Amino acid sequence: MNDKITIGIDLGGTRIKAIAIDTEGNVLQQLYHPTADGEGAVWKKSVADVVNEFLEKLKINQCLVGISAPGLPNEENTAIAFMPGRMDGLENFDWSNFLQQKTYVLNDAVAALMAESKFGAAINKKNVAMLTLGTGVGGAILIDGKPYQGSFSKAGHMGHMVIDDEGDCDVTGMPGSLEECIGNCTIEKRSKGKFNSTHELLEAYRNGDEFAKTVWLKSIRQLAIGLATVTNILSPETIILGGGITEAGDDLFNPLKVFIAQYEWRAGGAKVEIVKALYGDMAGAIGAACFAIQKNNA
Repeated sequence: MNDKITIGIDLGGTRIKAIAIDTEGNVLQQLYHPTADGEGAVWKKSVADVVNEFLEKLKINQCLVGISAPGLPNEENTAIAFMPGRMDGLENFDWSNFLQQKTYVLNDAVAALMAESKFGAAINKKNVAMLTLGTGVGGAILIDGKPYQGSFSKAGHMGHMVIDDEGDCDVTGMPGSLEECIGNCTIEKRSKGKFNSTHELLEAYRNGDEFAKTVWLKSIRQLAIGLATVTNILSPETIILGGGITEAGDDLFNPLKVFIAQYEWRAGGAKVEIVKALYGDMAGAIGAACFAIQKNNA
């Protein structure tokens, strides 16, 4: 096996994002491919095609592969053990056998954090929490420089912490979770049908719409409460925020700075650093490759 090149694949519902890196993190190849979710045999073949295309371009026969995917991996990180309702055929699928390459699999949010810890916003950091703010709210935890997956590989799902015990239940059954408070999946409900996306809400907010301002700032205040809770439980030195909602830029981070100052317990004056993720589209693929290298060297 070629131990100097690793392929990372981010298996999303709409696109497969793939990258080949060397041991220094230099990008050798990258590409996108439609996933065709719902057609298991098709998207599995697409992953194999991507790997084979890289092998051909790089003129090698064997290499290490990391796959980032939604769901909870098994204890050995050889397959996704639990992913109900999406990507039929993903659960317990043996990727190493299928690809004929040594393959490790992990949750997509954990993969994004791996990319940030190896080459991005959390480089040289030991204790980090990451939240991805998008359709839902994903999360991942780094402890002593290593991803913490916990029993059942369920750790890091900070989007399902309760913010409002009287709120609607989310997909895990938790009432008024952080995901319900800021995830794009609930924006229509939170705005009483006025906005269909966070992007629409932000446009109105920037144009001085008072209702949009109320909805947006409430969401950020609830996010700050969630992040302050994370600091009390995990005490990270850094919290990284990624995902599409962070493209709001200063309209997110400036009010968040004000709110977090209200809620964070700053014993001895110490406070968490909140930063935006440096890696965007390819974070999952890069992180999957980094994780595979780490597992292979363990």
